[in-house]
Amino acid sequence: MPRPPRPEKVEPRLWRYELPGGWIVLAGKNDQDNDQLSLRIAKANDWWFHVKGLPGSHVVLQVPAGAKADNATLKAAAAVAAWHSKKRESRQVAVSCTQARYVTKPRGAKPGTVEIRKEKVLKVRPAIPEEV
Repeated sequence: MPRPPRPEKVEPRLWRYELPGGWIVLAGKNDQDNDQLSLRIAKANDWWFHVKGLPGSHVVLQVPAGAKADNATLKAAAAVAAWHSKKRESRQVAVSCTQARYVTKPRGAKPGTVEIRKEKVLKVRPAIPEEV
């Protein structure tokens, strides 16, 4: 009996933002996009963000080789994560962040579910970068 055709690889749909200094921030649009972004696209030294304790987009700050993100850049990326959550209208939002190497998917977990280690929490106002 022939095997069924493999499902086609679907490119994740992502929001893309540029921060001052040329840093790139990517945000997933749904659970499947979040999985791909967090587990396949993000490199070990990239930073991963998600609003704490609520549904929302997974957000990745892409870190160029040899670069180190400063606190202002991390907070700007965290603000994007807050914007793409149910807390968009809040004044201050707690956003979890860690390096992408500390993001893993529990066995059998549904799409969009991850576990993180070495969490840092940033309090930010939801925002996205100005369009240039």
